Amino acid sequence: MSDPMRPRSSLRTAVVWDVLRDALDRRVKATGRESLDVLDTGGGSGNFAVPVARLGHRVTVVDPSPNALFALERRAAEAGVADRVRGVQGDARGLFDVVERGGYDAVLCHGVLEYVDDPAEGLGNAVAALRPEGVLSLLAAGLGGAVLARALAGHFTEARQALDDPHGRWGTGDPMPRRFTAEQLTELVAAAGLEVGAVHGVRVFADLVPGVLVDTEPGAMDALLKLEAAAAELPAFHAVATQLHVLGETRRAAEV
Repeated sequence: MSDPMRPRSSLRTAVVWDVLRDALDRRVKATGRESLDVLDTGGGSGNFAVPVARLGHRVTVVDPSPNALFALERRAAEAGVADRVRGVQGDARGLFDVVERGGYDAVLCHGVLEYVDDPAEGLGNAVAALRPEGVLSLLAAGLGGAVLARALAGHFTEARQALDDPHGRWGTGDPMPRRFTAEQLTELVAAAGLEVGAVHGVRVFADLVPGVLVDTEPGAMDALLKLEAAAAELPAFHAVATQLHVLGETRRAAEV
């Protein structure tokens, strides 16, 4: 299957998509079912939900924004997967007011923990939505990437502020409520009762390379994608990634 994202946006999502697709393929083989039940918490307009549905899976998207859910419906229809994508309005805290507890083979929790009041509670709800053998895809903002970006922009005081702030924020104008280190995310996943399957740095270089270079230099896009993939698994680069991706598995799934 071809990359479901547009070329420029694939720089931001390729690593996560590759890991997620492989994880879903493993669950298909383990369950013997061609179609899985997938929950996308905070899935918005379907950046991941629609490509997952194109793989043949049934996807439920929970998001608090009616506008995002409307865009999701339109995107799913355009992709020909409207019958496999369902959007419901809700949030991580009241997740089981709108979806079934323990009803999903895979749960996507992308860009959610940064915004909830209690990350442990939000993640706990996502994990509770999993079946006894299931997989969690967790994506959250990385502290190191923000510090590096502020420093390279010449905002050294803000970079230091992000380092010292308990939530990793560089100031009152920071639009991101919370950032994490790889250690914090893996600790949250383990505390929620999952086995940590893999950790990847996302957008290690993509946010730092001038867009004009990627757009105009022959072969630059492909070379940068390969560089991102090569660096993603190396712990040394987790500390400077804009986002961090953690794959968690229920203990029964990890034993398969």
